[in-house]
Amino acid sequence: MSLRPDDALLERFCRSLAALTPALGSDDRLGIAVSGGPDSVALLLLAAAAVPNRIWAATVDHRFRDESAREAEQVAGLCRRLAVPHAILTLDWAPPSKNRQALARQARYEALGQWAEGGQLAAVATAHHLDDQAETVLMRLQRGAGVGGLAGIRPSLDWRLRDHRRLHLVRPLLDWRRAELAAICAAANVPTVADPANTDPAHDRARIRTTLSQMGEFAEHERLAASARHLALAEDALEWTTEHLLLERLTKGEDLLSLDTTGLPFEYRRRFLVRLLSDRDAYPLRGDSIKRALDLLAAGRAVTLAGMSVRPRGATWTFRVAPPRRTTV
Repeated sequence: MSLRPDDALLERFCRSLAALTPALGSDDRLGIAVSGGPDSVALLLLAAAAVPNRIWAATVDHRFRDESAREAEQVAGLCRRLAVPHAILTLDWAPPSKNRQALARQARYEALGQWAEGGQLAAVATAHHLDDQAETVLMRLQRGAGVGGLAGIRPSLDWRLRDHRRLHLVRPLLDWRRAELAAICAAANVPTVADPANTDPAHDRARIRTTLSQMGEFAEHERLAASARHLALAEDALEWTTEHLLLERLTKGEDLLSLDTTGLPFEYRRRFLVRLLSDRDAYPLRGDSIKRALDLLAAGRAVTLAGMSVRPRGATWTFRVAPPRRTTV
């Protein structure tokens, strides 16, 4: 049985990939993150046929389950059949008991970032699909997310790593349904991994997935994904305006930044603060920390956040590197 998806599927995939990687040269390599589940295995099959001899694959072993090493080797075997270079990235860590999914995501991308940098890969593709997008929108709506959060999974982005490095991620399957990807694997007669976490009600995504399946026409996946696309366009517009306003309102001194916030709506003040402080931290700032800082600044009080001291002088905020904290012996 052929491992190659049919031509119509390949043509569709090539269009999706080309839209996300317009600057990808004929010699550039593309990384594929493959967990062994049907979504990422389908991505591997599509990419191996669409851009042969130009992809590398990697499987991150989080060591959450005893079977994970064997499952990573299963992916390695498939890659040998496809003549795709493959690496198993085993995390050298103590698997966390709390906040496991978020910490695992960051650790996974750190490992993929080092691998991509070592292999000089132009980008790394992940297998996020339309069902994932719908679930993400509903999860973030439940948490009270704003425009940026409700924009959902972005088709491409630079994921922030430690030491201010970036991993360029692309998601060429965001218009594909989970069932379509499973069908690609079934047609190729390729075994895939079933991660029990995907159905474990202890995880938010598993509960949301069950909820979506019970909501019928009130939560159609395609409509939720369409809302995410519209909100992503709005987020891009807000970010574009933020960038241009910042050029007009920010003054740089020798060791001081001055920002004129006169007449700015709250959302722009929030975005300015995030923009000016985010590069100081290895990870994105927490929304509650930003909200608390904005409230203090509005009340005329100084704040220290992400190693920066911010002081309001009327409508002008000044930013200066905060002095080191005093320590007692």
